[in-house]
Amino acid sequence: MRKPLFKIREHGKYGFMDASGEVVIEPQYYEAEAFYNGFARVRFNNKLVPLDSLGRLLMKHSFNYVGLFEENLAKVKLVNQWGFIDERGSLVISIQFDEATDFSDGLAAVMQNGSYGYIDKNGDFFIEPAFEDAAEFKDGLAPAKQNDRYGYIDLDGKFVVSPRFDTCEAFQKNVAVVTLEDKWGLADRSGNLLIAPQFDLIDDYANGAFFDGMAIAVKEEKYGVISQEGEIIISPKYDFIGDFGEGLALVEIKNKFGFVDNKGELAIPPDFTDAGVFADGLAQVKVKKEWGFINTEGTMMIQPRFEEVLPFQRGLAWVSYQGRWAYIDRWGDVVWSEAL
Repeated sequence: MRKPLFKIREHGKYGFMDASGEVVIEPQYYEAEAFYNGFARVRFNNKLVPLDSLGRLLMKHSFNYVGLFEENLAKVKLVNQWGFIDERGSLVISIQFDEATDFSDGLAAVMQNGSYGYIDKNGDFFIEPAFEDAAEFKDGLAPAKQNDRYGYIDLDGKFVVSPRFDTCEAFQKNVAVVTLEDKWGLADRSGNLLIAPQFDLIDDYANGAFFDGMAIAVKEEKYGVISQEGEIIISPKYDFIGDFGEGLALVEIKNKFGFVDNKGELAIPPDFTDAGVFADGLAQVKVKKEWGFINTEGTMMIQPRFEEVLPFQRGLAWVSYQGRWAYIDRWGDVVWSEAL
């Protein structure tokens, strides 16, 4: 298992430390993303380039764009076409496609000559191009478009859910988001509607994305929650609900924030001016103008004293105080702090 690395900042440049606070990649980049699947993209020569956990840049080739690694491959763009590199930076699937998705279930959707099909990791077509649009396979099914409608195909390239939706998303276990007339609902793997499309589609929002088995649903500007079994757990009635984490979700009631459980019951009273998501047993909460962390019982475990915070991840949380970056552990002790 790869050890976690955390982004740090010193004098306007970014590097990475390990969970003990030891700097393993010195701050030297003016832009850097978090590590994902063993790599972080950093700005080098005005391009985002993958960086491995030893601080090595994948520089065998120069591309206009390098994507994130999925299943040990990353899509890359050169001028207007796409191919794939491996984790050594070698071009293993040549630049030849007009569009491409990430690999999932061992396949990637690509467009060639105006039609979409699916290639394997050798770059050979596993499903010949025959679709107007296509997305990633998840557990053997993938969204595909034919005659201006979307349905789901299997690994033989055959529609098992006939194209009858305006759009549809990849499956999340046994359910998927489908849309009709600018509303979304849930369908099962046979195409049966578990929840008829009725929720608002919100721009730049992960409509129907499940976290901890729950997804936020918005209707007439009110927020509710549905389960991955296709049940409406909380009818849309709140001013705002956040993503579930560890069985609890942030909820806004009369401009104050508390938490509800996965049955829709108020578990932690709305006593905070802002709040976040539970992770590693703690959630960030704001009291007046400062942030601290509570446990799932609502007890303040790390007293509010920070200007900004992010959720805990692998035992550490990013915080900011007096304009400085820092990481704290679950007891609130500073593991690393940006120099003045």
